[in-house]
Amino acid sequence: MPGLVNALVIVAVVVLVLVRQFRTRRIDTGRRWWLLPLIVAVMALREPAILDPHHHTGSILLLGSELVIGLLTGVGWAWTTRVWAEADGTVWSKSTRASGFVWAVGIAFRAGLFALGAALGVHQNSSALLLALAATLLVRSAILVWRAQSVPSVDAPAAAYGDRMSRAW
Repeated sequence: MPGLVNALVIVAVVVLVLVRQFRTRRIDTGRRWWLLPLIVAVMALREPAILDPHHHTGSILLLGSELVIGLLTGVGWAWTTRVWAEADGTVWSKSTRASGFVWAVGIAFRAGLFALGAALGVHQNSSALLLALAATLLVRSAILVWRAQSVPSVDAPAAAYGDRMSRAW
């Protein structure tokens, strides 16, 4: 049953985050941006079978690779998100097409890891994916808060990698 719960949490968090991030959103640097990633990480770590006891080394390598992919996805997502300040000083963000591409590449790499683990006979738990999702969200949020604090108040949005469009509401 925990696998089903984890799968539902993963789907719910991904849908919530993606829907929210592809809309124009105000960045509030004072809020608890680390809370959702912390909750997701606790849910992942509460599962005792995050590693396969019969393939301990392979399981650790797959989990480490999953975390690295999660961290890189978070970094890529944060740097492909447009961040700008309005004249009143409020800071806004919106993910771009490049952000969607980063997500797609991250998912493809995760699918490849799952296939590799299955080919090696390593039992893989959804907790590893949940932990990597927490890492993605934590790194992305931290970078966006940092970027928001360093954005000067100007009328034009800051450029994001792969973004050639003008600001769209």
